[in-house]
Amino acid sequence: MQNKKSKNFFKKHWMDILIILVVVVLLAVLAVNIGVRFKFGKKWAIFSNYFFKNNGYKKLLTGIQNTCIIAIGGLLIGTVIGTLIAIVKVIPAYKKIVRYAQAVCNIYVAFFRGTPIVVQLLLGYYILLPLMGVSLPEVTSCVLIFGLNSGAYISEIMRGGINSVDPGQLEAARAVGLPFSTSMIKVVIPQAIKNILPTMGNEFIALIKETAIVGYVGAVDITKAFQDQGSNSYEYMIPYLVMALLYIVIVAAIASLVKLMERRLARSERHS
Repeated sequence: MQNKKSKNFFKKHWMDILIILVVVVLLAVLAVNIGVRFKFGKKWAIFSNYFFKNNGYKKLLTGIQNTCIIAIGGLLIGTVIGTLIAIVKVIPAYKKIVRYAQAVCNIYVAFFRGTPIVVQLLLGYYILLPLMGVSLPEVTSCVLIFGLNSGAYISEIMRGGINSVDPGQLEAARAVGLPFSTSMIKVVIPQAIKNILPTMGNEFIALIKETAIVGYVGAVDITKAFQDQGSNSYEYMIPYLVMALLYIVIVAAIASLVKLMERRLARSERHS
């Protein structure tokens, strides 16, 4: 029975299979030609010699560690700031102090969303922090600045998540005597986080990729590690290809983790 199904499958899809095989062969031939033309074997030998014998992998491990610290730290700071801004924006503006707070939040969001992250990093590290008399290590400064940047984006994400929660949830919490702040933190915010989890995953991925600019202030990240390897070995092709592949692997891992969390949340909601 199984053999019959296989025969029927090949009879039905033999043209598709043939096309796939031809494409694979052509790609293999193209890869070989590119490798020979650009002396891929020699370039790989230079890369591996520096990477392993000259301790290039140690700098890369430091870069991966710093990339994770900056992205995770920036996301945590941004989540706190973004949540506070979102709460301020959804508060009914009956009082002047609320309107003033909302105006300040709007200016904050406009600045960080309206300027490139590299400009914010340079302004913060070389101008604002020295003017305030604050001296921080490069990685710590990057965590702070990336957190401030992320807070502007997460505030809009969180505001959308809060608005997606049924208004009756807040009204019910207020009806049983809970203050507005407690109702938001214990009732509305947890439901909003479930709604915005995929978008938060995208924000984390964006932070991972944006850390590629921290070399401007002397911090070592993944990009800086491979740039230094290319500068020291006078060979950039393989380091940059490996760097791109590494970013793809990291982003794919994060995306898979976010999808897993989404499925678990959906499963728990069905059981509840």
